[in-house]
Amino acid sequence: MLSLRRKRPSAAFTLIELLVVIAIIAILIALLLPAVQQAREAARRTQCRNHLKQLGLALHNYESTFTMFPPGGVSTSYSAQARLLPYLEQANLQKLIDFSVPPYLGSGPNVAPNPALADVFPAVIPVFLCASDPGPDHYQASINSQTYRFGAINYMMSNGSGTGVNYDDRYRTDGVVYANSNVRIRDVSDGTSNTVFMSEAVRGDGGDATLPAGTTPNPPYTKTLSGTAGCNPGGPATGGYAGTGSGWTGNPISNPDLQPVVAGHTGWIGGGAGTGRGFSWVRGVSVNVTTNGYLTPNSTIPDIQMHGSGFYGPRSFHSGGANALFGDGSVRFLSNSIDATLHQSLHSRNGGEVVSQW
Repeated sequence: MLSLRRKRPSAAFTLIELLVVIAIIAILIALLLPAVQQAREAARRTQCRNHLKQLGLALHNYESTFTMFPPGGVSTSYSAQARLLPYLEQANLQKLIDFSVPPYLGSGPNVAPNPALADVFPAVIPVFLCASDPGPDHYQASINSQTYRFGAINYMMSNGSGTGVNYDDRYRTDGVVYANSNVRIRDVSDGTSNTVFMSEAVRGDGGDATLPAGTTPNPPYTKTLSGTAGCNPGGPATGGYAGTGSGWTGNPISNPDLQPVVAGHTGWIGGGAGTGRGFSWVRGVSVNVTTNGYLTPNSTIPDIQMHGSGFYGPRSFHSGGANALFGDGSVRFLSNSIDATLHQSLHSRNGGEVVSQW
């Protein structure tokens, strides 16, 4: 006997229903992704602030021990950051360093890393790195036909306002560090709450380049302009370089208009030849490990180095500005739109400027 039961229709989705579901999922992802990215960036920004707070504690612990903040370095000496290792839970790494032995040997174009520090240069110290920066945490460079590796850094000591001749940190500046500095708390006469001690910078991308004059890489500039042409380091004995062309004017160069300098140079440094922003936390050369207030955060004018010294503003991949550590241990966000004169005043430790609310 034939069954009178009818077959039930299949429960599968139709093609149209499946396409509608996929479209809804795609819309939800598009809506959620920016929120997820914002949450991740907020976490990275908080981590960056915490790193600067740890560095602030290390600076004050160092000052309590030695009655001065760590000295700034020169081309062949240690950075101030390297001297903070025992206060950053890096005592084992610090034991590998004999600070009486220079990290670089030789002079001029023949200067090269000291082989005694072969295990120190490549070390990556997490508290020295901002998680928002996509740049390399290691650099590799060929120096005198030998390949070396270097651990990177984002957090730069302030060598001052950059105004007048304060960019020339071979001499005493109005900042916390300069060559062989010995700044004490009492020397911060503008007040520790009004003085930037450190700020973050963007790490170099690891490569050098030559671009047509006046052409710049994309902001926030992972390459630094080489402005050595037309700039003579043999300026006045009291400090400052002499301008001889390529946009540089004055003897000494003082409060320069940097637009003509950008237009007059073609070389860009990202770390390929052994120097660059954040290239190494060990070496004290200022292009690697210092900043100043001459350029406002994420300035449209790129960082410019000349013979090691230069004009280096705070930079970051955070939206709208960059974090800075003040002498009282607080970390504040410096806006891209901050007044330039105010920004320079905040980087001066003894200028006597009246700093209003900002």
